Amino acid sequence: MTSSIMLGIDTGGTYTDAVLFHEKRGILAKAKALTTRHDLSVGISGAVEAVLDQSGIGVESIGLVSLSTTLATNALVEGQGGRAGLVMIGFEPEDLKRDGLQDALGTDPVIFLPGGHDVHGNETPLDLAALELALPALKDEVSSFAIAGYFAVRNPSHENRVRDLIRESSHLPVTCSHELSSRLGGPRRALTTLLNARLVSMIDRLIGTCETFLARRGIDAPMMVVRGDGALISATEAKLRPIETILSGPAASLVGARHLTGLDAAVVSDIGGTTTDVAVMEDGRPRLDADGAVVGGYRTMVEAVAMRTFGLGGDSEVHVDERGLVAKIELGPRRLVPLSLAATLHGPVVIEALERQLRAAHRGRHAGRLAVRTGVPEALSAGLSAQEAALYGRIGTTPVALDELLTVTPQKATLDKLVSRGLVHLCGITPSDAMHLLGRQSQWSRAAADLGLQLAARAKSGSGQPIASSAEDLAAMIVARLTRQSAQAILATALAEDGLGDIDPAKSVLIERALGRQRGILRLSLSLDRPLIGLGASAPVYYPAIAEALSVSATIPADADVANAVGAVVGQIRHTVTIFVTSPEDGIFVLSGGAQLRRFTNREEAFALARAMASEAALGHARDNGAGDPLLSLHEEIDAPEIEGAPRLIEARFIATASGRPSIAMR
Repeated sequence: MTSSIMLGIDTGGTYTDAVLFHEKRGILAKAKALTTRHDLSVGISGAVEAVLDQSGIGVESIGLVSLSTTLATNALVEGQGGRAGLVMIGFEPEDLKRDGLQDALGTDPVIFLPGGHDVHGNETPLDLAALELALPALKDEVSSFAIAGYFAVRNPSHENRVRDLIRESSHLPVTCSHELSSRLGGPRRALTTLLNARLVSMIDRLIGTCETFLARRGIDAPMMVVRGDGALISATEAKLRPIETILSGPAASLVGARHLTGLDAAVVSDIGGTTTDVAVMEDGRPRLDADGAVVGGYRTMVEAVAMRTFGLGGDSEVHVDERGLVAKIELGPRRLVPLSLAATLHGPVVIEALERQLRAAHRGRHAGRLAVRTGVPEALSAGLSAQEAALYGRIGTTPVALDELLTVTPQKATLDKLVSRGLVHLCGITPSDAMHLLGRQSQWSRAAADLGLQLAARAKSGSGQPIASSAEDLAAMIVARLTRQSAQAILATALAEDGLGDIDPAKSVLIERALGRQRGILRLSLSLDRPLIGLGASAPVYYPAIAEALSVSATIPADADVANAVGAVVGQIRHTVTIFVTSPEDGIFVLSGGAQLRRFTNREEAFALARAMASEAALGHARDNGAGDPLLSLHEEIDAPEIEGAPRLIEARFIATASGRPSIAMR
């Protein structure tokens, strides 16, 4: 018989969620466990074991496992990821200045090779000499490679040759740009490929960890992963294209929100530990971003839900600007380990450090801050400078206070680099600590939150007065700031959807007056034309106040805390393939987008083969990813303007999409 029970898992920055879901009966059990970044299997097994215990269902009844994650999104928002080597074929150094590629590259190495193709796939000879010279040293300095060739989407042969050389020499993961996108725009395609390369080890580790746990537990079922557009792909494909999992968690939450609320039109805001993700739902579906997903300030070529991701969550870093007469608080975008959580995980050492600092006559520069290793594999620390390696060696798996760790000022910048590489976590006060002190959350150590907020409240503003009268007063200020920044994030998304994206709610005097309910002759108010759906484990404690600020009704589903995991199991497999036909000269038609270029002298013959190739590839890919009986749709876009009284083909695009539900394993 066919099992209709599915296991959904969502690995977030703070929590790992699991649900057991029945196709007809809905949620059978749900549970949460802390995400353990040093060993993801601990969080995954904790959540899965809990739902199995609750339900009493045997593992042999599970027919499908589906995983969503925010780890890739969080890594890009926080500027984390492995060190990658970028190989640019046919590009010039000036091209790095386009589409944010230079900023994204940072200090990672880049090699330029002569070569590439034109729009019709004709090649400029490839010269591998510079790469062959650099590889012996470079392979020990990076954890992966990214390759971007000029017009590689029309002819990938040069990217493939470079990939084969790197794999043979280094045995490291390699990403080619033509594997990720069929769209033109070399620098942005290179950016997408670079980010993918940085994420490979992280997502491979997550999926591998999940697969190992499932095998050990005897769960023999196909495993899917949620893509950034809400569709499902096989775990194997997700390992090769981890960039497609950016916005995986948020996309799954939208699918879950629709299922849990039944609302067709809403603004959906999902608050996690690291990010707040906001999107607009229309006619029961999220809109896809035609220009590519924007994450961490970079616009990629990844098709994903039109969602705006903000570095704002329950674990956001608290910044206090002490320069003015009245101190100002800002949150994010970096995530800290809340002191309340650090004390729960690591015991008395956190409390003792905070008590010692509180006994001091004056509040030190680094008071209330600690550092701890994330526990990632040592291979990911490749390429550290001497200063970075020395400081990293002094940080262990037990938190150490920064006032004891940092002995000279430049070490703070070195520590920030270790954090950005994902090697070290900083611990400090966050909105989660504020909520614990105010009694609105209770899962972690209230004592640590109290000590940390007492320390922070001792800071003085420009007037010479403490920034808050008490720890409780500071906690209320932090929560109020989260409410305001959340409202601004939701408004920024709504304004962008209405074509008013140039208006920044954080800088608009009128919006500030409206949100603050400031009195005056001119009465200003703001609202939304549809309900606000609040998602996330902390949604019930945050979103009522956020909805009130926006004068809108809030819908917080009973299972808002596991909406991502629900979305992971109710989604569909969907795959799109595009085949191109261009005409470099009269009477010649070049078909590209497959494994090789094909030239025709008959336009209709080229078009017919393009339709067949796109359809066959889309259906095959959907079936390879587990779709049982996929449906096919075919769309054609033909650019053939009339020139001197006759149509002249510029480009024809044949776009085939195959979609369907995953086949549930037979039992």
